[in-house]
Amino acid sequence: MPFTSEQILERRIWKHLNKGLIQYGLLEEGDRILIGLSGGKDSLALLEFLARRAQIHRPKIKLEALHVRMSNIEYESDTSYLKTFAEEHNVKLHIRETSFEMNTDHRKTPCFLCSWNRRKMLFETAQELGCNKIALGHHQDDIIHTTLMNLTFQGQFSTMPARLHMKKFPMAIIRPMCMVAEKDLNEWSILRNYQPQKKRCPYEHESNRTDIKSIFQKLEQLNPEARYSIWNALESEHKLIEE
Repeated sequence: MPFTSEQILERRIWKHLNKGLIQYGLLEEGDRILIGLSGGKDSLALLEFLARRAQIHRPKIKLEALHVRMSNIEYESDTSYLKTFAEEHNVKLHIRETSFEMNTDHRKTPCFLCSWNRRKMLFETAQELGCNKIALGHHQDDIIHTTLMNLTFQGQFSTMPARLHMKKFPMAIIRPMCMVAEKDLNEWSILRNYQPQKKRCPYEHESNRTDIKSIFQKLEQLNPEARYSIWNALESEHKLIEE
């Protein structure tokens, strides 16, 4: 019997997830991993597939999840849905709340300040729970978009690595979805009926990332292999692992 379209998609995501995990050495025996669960499709898929991976005997890993509320940004996730979702996958969800002050320095946008404070809460909670890794839901498109942004606005060939070891304390950031395409996650979220956020972030369409995403789509129209060309360049320059 042939595979259904949903099964083919699931197998493709699972294949690319495991390829990233192995190729960039993201999992080790005894890892205790804190998943950043924002409530978006990417983090929901990350939790779902990592929870499935945790059922495999080796390497043995333990998962926790954290949802951070930003009290002064007008967006909202359904935390009861997130709790139920995490519980269905045998992952304990922690909820924390934080905020930030708007800065008059225009170089520090609300997106930057929100991200920085969320990351701070992730590190604090990871240390509190005894986690040695933090898993984020960035996919391959996110990593490529960051590369193009850094080239365009900073004049640097760099990106968000698949694995980043922190220098100040013994912890690493990992991106298990690093080889999964965004279009696959979009399709998967529809098939799995992931519930959207109640209110979306009011700043999400005001960043340079939105413009870069549009530019990358045009690049792929010009050259369908553009994704792999950029990815191969990142690999050859050792940009996807940072010790």
